Amino acid sequence: MDRALYIAMSGAKQNTLGQAAHANNLANASTTGFRSDYTQSRAMGVYGEHFPTRAYAMTERPASDFRQGPLVETGRAQDVSIEGPGWFAVVGPDGNEAYTRAGDLSVDPNGRLITGTGLQLLGDGGPVVLPEYEKIEISRAGIVTVQPAGEVPSAVAEPVQLKLVNPDMQLLEKGEDGLFRFRDPAVTQAPADPNITLVNGFIEGSNVNAVTELTSLISLNRQYEMQVKLMKSADEISAATTQILSNQ
Repeated sequence: MDRALYIAMSGAKQNTLGQAAHANNLANASTTGFRSDYTQSRAMGVYGEHFPTRAYAMTERPASDFRQGPLVETGRAQDVSIEGPGWFAVVGPDGNEAYTRAGDLSVDPNGRLITGTGLQLLGDGGPVVLPEYEKIEISRAGIVTVQPAGEVPSAVAEPVQLKLVNPDMQLLEKGEDGLFRFRDPAVTQAPADPNITLVNGFIEGSNVNAVTELTSLISLNRQYEMQVKLMKSADEISAATTQILSNQ
């Protein structure tokens, strides 16, 4: 009975991890540029010399769904969406280069061009910082031009090229902060790709399918209840066996 109990216990634990992954997807159903995570379960043997016949359940998040989300029209000049594959390069919370699809851009009081979550975008010369401006435009090629404050409409500041990249998706993985980085820690930066184009006045929505995530949560919850019942049954059988043996 200990084998059945162990399998049920590990299965219940992994069900909760799977629920957490799907709940995170569902919670980000309206997050700009969000990429949902896949989950999968499999049986794994217990390593070591003492329990060669033992097995346990394991839930994994093997990859993220890289399919493009829906385009949402906003009409804002600073909102842009990547057309097809590609990424915006930003400065991650750790100070290193990271990648996102969120194009809900704005300029903070310090002139930094940032995403809706406050991440500073990178350009061909490093982090993008803009002067005070009357008007801002972002071209389809990712070139940012501004009309400096107090200048005539024909005057423009030096254009800034946003860093747009398109590395092999197999080399990327999502971090806990929702940003993508290279799986290999030795690779920290991707080269700019001049072939990436932007769509102005649109942002890319989340690619989460709320119905699919909700049904997955319900299914995992039922599996969890089944695992708990199995643990209870194994415990009852073990107790009955012990009682029978004690009466011998």
